[in-house]
Amino acid sequence: MNKKLDINTFSLSSSSEVTYIVQEVKRVKKEHIIVHISSFIHNTVLVQTLKKELLKEFPNIEMSCLKHADKNSTTLTIFSMQTLPEETGLLNASLNELYIDYVKQEKVAHKCRNQLFKTYFTDNLTSLPNLYQLRKDLEGDDQKGLVLVKIDNFITVNNFYGFVVGDYVIEEIAKYLNNVFSKHNVYRLSGAEFAFTLDEQMNFYDLKEYLTKLYEEIKSFYVLYQSTKIFIDFTMASTAGIEQNNIFSKVSMALDYAKGVGAPFWIYEDRMNFENDYERNFELSETVRDAVTNSRIVPYFQAIIDNKTGKITKHECLARLLDENNNVLSPVLFIPLAKKIKVYNEITKQMINKSFEAFKDSEFEFNINLSIEDIMSNEIYNFIIDKLRSSNASTRVTFELLESEAVQDFTKVEQFVNEVKRYGAKIAIDDFGSGYSNFSYLIKIKANYIKIDGSLIKDIDVDNSSLLVVETIVNFAKKLGMKTVAEYVHSSVIMDKVKELGIDYSQGFYIDEPSIRKTL
Repeated sequence: MNKKLDINTFSLSSSSEVTYIVQEVKRVKKEHIIVHISSFIHNTVLVQTLKKELLKEFPNIEMSCLKHADKNSTTLTIFSMQTLPEETGLLNASLNELYIDYVKQEKVAHKCRNQLFKTYFTDNLTSLPNLYQLRKDLEGDDQKGLVLVKIDNFITVNNFYGFVVGDYVIEEIAKYLNNVFSKHNVYRLSGAEFAFTLDEQMNFYDLKEYLTKLYEEIKSFYVLYQSTKIFIDFTMASTAGIEQNNIFSKVSMALDYAKGVGAPFWIYEDRMNFENDYERNFELSETVRDAVTNSRIVPYFQAIIDNKTGKITKHECLARLLDENNNVLSPVLFIPLAKKIKVYNEITKQMINKSFEAFKDSEFEFNINLSIEDIMSNEIYNFIIDKLRSSNASTRVTFELLESEAVQDFTKVEQFVNEVKRYGAKIAIDDFGSGYSNFSYLIKIKANYIKIDGSLIKDIDVDNSSLLVVETIVNFAKKLGMKTVAEYVHSSVIMDKVKELGIDYSQGFYIDEPSIRKTL
């Protein structure tokens, strides 16, 4: 006597398959049959045709329509037994079989969930716990300490050797750190950043001693790749603050500070208030973005006089930022930040547009400062050339290039200089004497003017070394046919000395202070 429960499953995607499937069901030569039809929608032609044909062939079968999420197919499941056991019945046997199948699937799903969660909390490359696991471990535990470890030169290694070697280097570093910090839980947080936790908080001096010893141990580490030693540079950070809230943020700020000052490690203390600096940067970033968006980058003008005639012949256009309350911000504050938040090009454009507009109908010449970054930018380069083509002030503008900035591509600079000169514009080397003071730079650039840096000019009445350097620059410029401009002329004594040296032009607070003049 056969009491075995048979289960047969068929899949259909079209009503044209119904006849074939029904014939297959007829092959199930059992007396007792339960049919489950699983479909996304039950009132389709496919489902209704299937029900009709099955009932025609098996008028006494028990049939149920179930819902599933598959929109593209309908599933037919046949539960059948030749002889019906008295103690269970076909329905109970079917339900029991479904339960057993459900349990099996639940176990598989549970295993998959565990694997998924493990993946979520594990770094794929190193198999170390990741940032999410670290946050989970730190949550609610005020006693643990945290140390971040940054690979300073990883980008260089990755760029030079390629990502395959870069991944190998990361794996080797992970093994090394896991061994060195074997007493602690080690995590990989990002491409070049690792962390480990301390079982308890240390005071500042104990932590400093501990990190000093640790740095001495790891500072000479290298990865050997195909007989090549790839030395790894590390920076570390931790916190000895009493308040352990936001510990990850505090240690991250300490790590940034350590990298900024070139320290091997830095320990955050609550009195440092790095958060205030970050808050000010966020606020200033918003101010800069708002000023750029609303065109509140404005030129302030400072007069430049001809030392022979004593008359004003030029003005330098100096960038200023007006906040929403019309407070004036110095470029020292907003220019470096503008570069970081990627709005520096817009500042340069606004300065060029407003300076040209101010002098379009003026008899005066005017100077605009440009950084090497401006010249290297194709966007700014093309913007300047278009402005020179369309403006009647092109022959009265002088572009001041900062001598103090490193120039790596003289070809691009020479191209810029030659192109702007085609439209009658002139070139000045700004702050000459403050940086590299490379005289070959002057020869290559072929500038019209040399602006002697104020750090030399301001002391030429009392500092013989400054006086000697200025005399050398002036004589050199004259031999090259270049005019000279003295910056930072702040007194009558300096003014007399500048004239005595034969400098052609002067600029400074003794002559004029920068202002936002309405007319020029």
